[in-house]
Amino acid sequence: MRRTLAVFAIPLLATVALAGCGSSKPAASASSSSGSNANSSVTASGTFDKTPNVVIPKAKAGTSLTVKTLINGTGPAVTSSDEFVGDYAVYSWDGTSHALKGSTYTTAPSLFRSPLIPGLQTAVVGKTVGSRVLAVIPPKEGFGTSGNSQAGILPTTTLVFVIDVLKAYTGTEAVSGPTVSNGGGDLPTVTEPTTAGTAPTVKIPASSVKPPTTLKIQTLIKGTGPKLANGQLVVAQYVGYIWRTGKTFDSSWPRKQVFGFPIGANPPQVIQGWNTGLVGQTVGSRVLLVVPPAEGYGSTGASQAGIKGTDTLVFVVDILGAYAG
Repeated sequence: MRRTLAVFAIPLLATVALAGCGSSKPAASASSSSGSNANSSVTASGTFDKTPNVVIPKAKAGTSLTVKTLINGTGPAVTSSDEFVGDYAVYSWDGTSHALKGSTYTTAPSLFRSPLIPGLQTAVVGKTVGSRVLAVIPPKEGFGTSGNSQAGILPTTTLVFVIDVLKAYTGTEAVSGPTVSNGGGDLPTVTEPTTAGTAPTVKIPASSVKPPTTLKIQTLIKGTGPKLANGQLVVAQYVGYIWRTGKTFDSSWPRKQVFGFPIGANPPQVIQGWNTGLVGQTVGSRVLLVVPPAEGYGSTGASQAGIKGTDTLVFVVDILGAYAG
């Protein structure tokens, strides 16, 4: 959870959501909508999940969306309601010149969430996990007549995306495995949900028990995946409670949207209790975090969520995946 609550700053051009790894075929099959010869001449080569070599002709772009599947994945198809993790490179194409606007191949992947810009939505829906997709997106299916001045996108700019689809999420995921703890004692007690796709329930100790003054971390389900490390994109589900009220103030499960965030980022993209408490935990784990104000929202709190500057917060976090560059 971020200092401005659950929404984190995803890359400007990819106003979307993404996650996880799938196998792919080395052979490429391509399909494209009707477009100009210039659009059809755009190519990208290289290995899946590695920086592609993109060639854009020194010509003016056409006006039609052009989509090519360069590598066919063998995983499930991405639906219009899915979020997915992917690596991408995006270029702006203006007149006869072009420029790289952003790439995740040397950092960490992104989580793509609907709604995407229309051309990108058309390009990725129905593609399978493990696929590499090339999309040449004209302005009318990109940012439209207003462009995007913050990103340097003009109303006449054509966008060229190369996206490697790593994993798709439906938003109802949760970790599974033997429970090693349910908290309790001086810590909150966590109860498994009785309905699939819903959040665990947290019971705060009796009012006579004071909240801890330091960060408390309790592994509830021990995952068998790799350990989280700073700089990764982490994909998770979570529910958050206020110790003082004993009530939830936020949860990803009801939204049916996983939460993706860069862990250990500078500047931080989540509260410090998450950065400290989740690093070193393993993928597939469920973790209880009891976060004092200093490692939560500080003395200012977060009034829109009912959080005071003195409030201790309680989170249950399911770690679904972690992705490095």
